[in-house]
Amino acid sequence: MRLNLDIDPDLVAMMAAEIKAAERAVSTAMRVAATGLKTDWRGQITGAGLGRRLANSIRSQTYPKAGDSLSAAALVWSNAPVIVDAHDTGPLIRSKDGFWLAIPTAAAGRSLRGGRITPGEWERRRGMRLRFIYRRRGPSLLVAEGRLNARGLGVASRSKTGRGVTTVPIFLLVPQVKLRKRLDLARDAARAQAAVPGLIVAHWVDGR
Repeated sequence: MRLNLDIDPDLVAMMAAEIKAAERAVSTAMRVAATGLKTDWRGQITGAGLGRRLANSIRSQTYPKAGDSLSAAALVWSNAPVIVDAHDTGPLIRSKDGFWLAIPTAAAGRSLRGGRITPGEWERRRGMRLRFIYRRRGPSLLVAEGRLNARGLGVASRSKTGRGVTTVPIFLLVPQVKLRKRLDLARDAARAQAAVPGLIVAHWVDGR
């Protein structure tokens, strides 16, 4: 008995179209999942009061960058990974040299580079020396002999007689700080990953 197999051209075209539909569905699902995760992470960051600038450090990219593929993948990351990771994990922070962490008070002001000012920068800008005060209970201090100006910043006294000069705490000194965990990025990532199969099915059906 002889058997012949004839392939209907319409069947071949149908299979090719189905593969194309699958490629579109997978690629679209990954783009939707990545965009959603990026939005969720940015929302967490702003909701935690960490600012729009840090939230905008979250980026996403789908691969391949052009075209559709059954092997499509997506990456969501931060351009400020150290800062984001610190708020996500709540690490214990110690001084690099093993001594003190200097935490500026409101009287210290802010750094010219943005963020927290250091004792060295403060002394250079104010032209004053900081004095160390050790305390057995509570944080030790770096203080300046001067005054508070109208903005509440520690500055040099203008008095020639010493009248009105006061000891102003500029930095609190602590051996270590436990940063509070303010983010839960893994929760949103797990939710985005779990949604991918459903997104593929939804977009595959819609793409037919």
